[in-house]
Amino acid sequence: MKQGLKEKRNGGVYLREMGLSITVYIVLLVGAIRLARPMDEGVLRTVLLVSPMIGFGLMIRAIIRHVARIDEYQRLRMLESFSIAMAITGAVTFTYGFLETAGFPKVSMFSVWIVMGASWGLVGAVRGLRER
Repeated sequence: MKQGLKEKRNGGVYLREMGLSITVYIVLLVGAIRLARPMDEGVLRTVLLVSPMIGFGLMIRAIIRHVARIDEYQRLRMLESFSIAMAITGAVTFTYGFLETAGFPKVSMFSVWIVMGASWGLVGAVRGLRER
C-alpha cells in the first residue's frame, strides 16, 4: 500500500518525537548509572535511578500522539499487531516463570520489555511480508 503525504508527515513527526524521547532516556540512564550507583542508599539515589523513566514517559506520549494522528485503518492494524505481540509476550514470560520454578535462573523484569519489543517487531515484519 502506498503511503500518502499525510502518512509520511505523521511518520516523520513520530520518528522525531520518539528519537528525542529515546535520547532523553539514554542521557538520563547513563547519568543515573554513573552518578547513582556508587551513592549510598537513600531518597536521592532512588530518584536518580528512576529518572530515566522521564524519557520513557516521553516515549509513551509520542506513541499516544502518533496513534491519535493516524487513520482508523492504521490504528486497527497497530492494535492487532500489538495484541498479538502481547499474547506472545505473555506466553514467553509465563513459560519462563514456570521454568524458574523448575530451577532455571531468575531473569530481570527488564527482559519482558525486550521480549515485547521483539515480538512486536516480529509480528510487524511477518505482516509486512504477507502483504507484499
